[in-house]
Amino acid sequence: MPMKTASLFAATALVAVGGLSVSRAQADDLTLCWAAWDPANALVELSKEFEAESGHTMNFEFVPWPNFADRMLNELNSGGKLCDLLIGDSQWIGGGAENGHYVKLNDFFDKEGISMDDFAPATVYAYSTWPKGTPNYYALPAMGDANGWFYRKDWFEKPEIQAAFKAKYGRDLAPPKTQMELLDIAQFFQGREIDGQTRYGAAIFTERGSEGITMGATSAMYPFGFKYEMTPGKYDMEGAVNSADAVAGLEFYKTLYKTGTPPGYTDSYMEQSLDAFKSGQVAMAMNWFAFFPGLYADPDVGGDKIGFFVNPGEKVEASTLGGQGISVVSYSDKKDAALEYIKWFAQPSVQKKWWDLGGYSCHLSVLNDPNFPESAPFAADFLQAMDGVQDFWQEPAYAELLLAMQKRLHDYVVADQGTAKEALDKLIGDWTETFEDEGKL
Repeated sequence: MPMKTASLFAATALVAVGGLSVSRAQADDLTLCWAAWDPANALVELSKEFEAESGHTMNFEFVPWPNFADRMLNELNSGGKLCDLLIGDSQWIGGGAENGHYVKLNDFFDKEGISMDDFAPATVYAYSTWPKGTPNYYALPAMGDANGWFYRKDWFEKPEIQAAFKAKYGRDLAPPKTQMELLDIAQFFQGREIDGQTRYGAAIFTERGSEGITMGATSAMYPFGFKYEMTPGKYDMEGAVNSADAVAGLEFYKTLYKTGTPPGYTDSYMEQSLDAFKSGQVAMAMNWFAFFPGLYADPDVGGDKIGFFVNPGEKVEASTLGGQGISVVSYSDKKDAALEYIKWFAQPSVQKKWWDLGGYSCHLSVLNDPNFPESAPFAADFLQAMDGVQDFWQEPAYAELLLAMQKRLHDYVVADQGTAKEALDKLIGDWTETFEDEGKL
C-alpha cells in the first residue's frame, strides 16, 4: 500500500550503478527497512535462513505505517545509509528510479538468472518497473497485496439474520458479488442488534492525512469504471477522472459511508478498520490482505467466526493495489551483500516459505501451485484480486498528486462539500497543475 507525503521525493543527484555482482568475500551487517506490521515479523523469521547460509547478519528497521513514508523518503532524499535494503511502496518506484535512490537491477538479474517472467505480471509492472511497463527493474516483487474484505461469518449464518435478510432483499445473505450487494448488506446490518449489542455495517477507509480515503474510495470507483487517463501515458484526464462512471463510483462510496458505517468514523484507516472488526462493531471491513493471516488466527474473531471475500465488482472486476517491491538502496556501502539477499529471496523454495509464514509471495511457482487456493481461507480471493488490481499514479510527483486526491475525496465524502462531479473536476485541475509543473503537460 502506498503511504505518501508531498514533496518527499525531492530531486537528488542521479546515481548510476551497474554491473554489480554478488560477493561473499566478507560477512556484513545488513539493515532492511520496512513498515512495522505482521508481514515484517514473518520476514524476520524467514531471514534467519539467509543469515545461516550467508554468514551475514540481518538487522531490521521497521517503522509504523503512519510514519513510514516520512521516515524512509527523508532517509532516501538525504542520501542516508541506514537502509541497505528497502521494501518501499509501489508509488515510490518512479521517484526511486529517477532520483537515483534505487539500484537498477537489470544487469544483476541477467547475471544471476533471475527472470521477471517468474513473477506475477501485475506485481512486476507495479512494484518493479520504471517507466511503467518497460523492462527497467528497480525492485524485486516482494509483498503482493490488495484491498479486500472480511466479515463476521458467524453472524451471516445465524438463522434469524438469514431469514430477516431474505425477507427484505429476496435473496440469501452471502458475501457480496457486486458493490450494490455490498451496500445492501452494510445497510442491513446498520444499527442491528446482535447478541445484545448494536452493530454496524462496514468499516471503510476515510482517513485524510496520508492515503486512507483514496485507497478506500478507489476500491469502489475502480469497479464502477474510474480511470486516470483516457490514453495511458498521455495524462489526458478529462473524461476519465470525471466520467459518469467515476462520478457514480464516488457517489456510491459516500452513500456507503453515510448509511453503513459506525458513527464518528471520519478519519479511519488500517488500524481503525481492524479495531472496529475485532471489537465487534461491524459485520464487514475492508483492509489489506496482508492483515488476513493475523485476523484468521485471532482468538476472538478468527477461525470459524471470520470469512473473506474479494473486493466486489460492478461494471468491471477490480481491486485497489497494495504491496511493495524490495530494492537495494544506492547509498549503501554493502550493495554486494544486499544483492546476495535479493538473490536468496528470489528462490522458489524461499518464496514458498515466505507464503507459509504469512508473507504474500508474488512468485508464480507459489501462486500457480494447484494446492495454493486451498492453502489458506483467503488464498483464492488473493489470486482473484491480483488478477484485477489497479494502482494510483506512480509518478515521481505522486505525493503531491495523492494529497490533492485526499483533500477532494474527503471534502466530498466526509465533509459534505459540493458534488462528486465537482470534486473530480477540481481534482483534474489540481493534477493538471502538477503535471504542468513537471513538464508532462
